[in-house]
Amino acid sequence: MTKDNPRSIIAMFQPKSPIVEQFRTIRTNIEFSSMEDHIRSILVTSAHSSEGKSFIAANLAVVFAQQEKKVLLIDGDLRKPTNHGLFQLDNSIGLTNVLMRQRTLENAVQASTVENLDLLTSGPTPPNPAELLSSRAMEDLLVQAYDRYSLVIFDSPPILAVADAQILANQTDGSILVIASSKTKNEDAKKAKDALEASKGKLLGALLNNKKMRKNELYVY
Repeated sequence: MTKDNPRSIIAMFQPKSPIVEQFRTIRTNIEFSSMEDHIRSILVTSAHSSEGKSFIAANLAVVFAQQEKKVLLIDGDLRKPTNHGLFQLDNSIGLTNVLMRQRTLENAVQASTVENLDLLTSGPTPPNPAELLSSRAMEDLLVQAYDRYSLVIFDSPPILAVADAQILANQTDGSILVIASSKTKNEDAKKAKDALEASKGKLLGALLNNKKMRKNELYVY
């Protein structure tokens, strides 16, 4: 990971930015929402693609890691993965290999340059993403991850596009819905919310992304 892509990992390269302060506020809200029910894993998704879910997932992972929590960010988008690009990591080995039992979790994760933050990239694109994500191997992976990490964050595919996000929502403790300002339609946001609420996990809330502030022309998330 280098400074060539500072906006994507803004929580690391611009820690005093008002945007990063918003991420810290979100972190606090998540912690308060889980005081009664301990949240060990969080799913980040959106209604459609290009609404900022990967940006949100990556920066949330960084601010939690900066709190000295041991965090694992998993790229659960086995169709169009992006996290290896954001963190500039190799993607030849990742989640797919662990789910196919070709690698152990310990051998597949990669350390990021952010202290306390590890990544499990997506790995090679499989022909059957939904089947892999709903397999017993995923259950085993989570058991191992909970032993090693304080928090697991999944970046998932858009929930209205494929079944993958709903499958992951059923396996995680809580979910966050990313809504893009002036882009996500109201009816699609509602459908996505309903889909997440139908899962076994808890809908922690929604994040409004790309909302422009008139005063200083910054984008807050």
